[in-house]
Amino acid sequence: MTQPLSGRVAAITGAASGIGLACARTLLGAGAKVVLIDHDAARLAQACDDLGEGALALQLDLLDPKQNSAMLERILALAGGLDIFHANAGAYVGGNVAEGDPDAWDRMLNLNINAAFRSVHAVLPHLVAQKSGDILFTSSIAGIVPVAWEPIYTASKFAVQAFVHTTRRQLSPHGVRVGAVAPGPVVTALLDDWPQAKLDDALANGSLMQPQEVADCVLFMLTRPRNVTVRDIVILPNSVDL
Repeated sequence: MTQPLSGRVAAITGAASGIGLACARTLLGAGAKVVLIDHDAARLAQACDDLGEGALALQLDLLDPKQNSAMLERILALAGGLDIFHANAGAYVGGNVAEGDPDAWDRMLNLNINAAFRSVHAVLPHLVAQKSGDILFTSSIAGIVPVAWEPIYTASKFAVQAFVHTTRRQLSPHGVRVGAVAPGPVVTALLDDWPQAKLDDALANGSLMQPQEVADCVLFMLTRPRNVTVRDIVILPNSVDL
């Protein structure tokens, strides 16, 4: 079995479940050492126990600016280096704006935008100094095609896409690649806010994907030759017409 990421170190936020956990498992299988970052200490410990050797737990709250900005030192202390940073943690809020909760919007926007951008800022000095590395975002099809039933979430992912495309240009001269994987609906905890009838219907008609399908795309992006940057990968169930 080939291990194309042998000797490399990855750090993934929101890694105790869903897409983050699937990506951690996939990168470990490709030979990387993986730092799993999450705020939920119990789920994080269980995930690392399940994944075994090479999976390292880093519990921190991305919404705490001091903890977020200080993560690089903790990653290096745990893993001895950093080559891949995957800003995966996020939250979801859907529904009509007129009926929405602005406090819930604030928390989601802080996590999806401010905390994600701050975490990239925290690790950039290391990647720029070594003149090599990859930064990936878990974005969404909602960041490319506005989704009418989730306007605030869509706005957050449009911000992510703008950040990816601009920082990619800034960091390319330093040997650091920046890209985003933009999936449609995936079976994760982010869908807990979906009405049950909508979720049941989506599961029945095959319009939801599994986290592993996203992880496979992430591995593809990371294993391209260094002279190639995969800027975006959009991955959709066949039944979603966007």
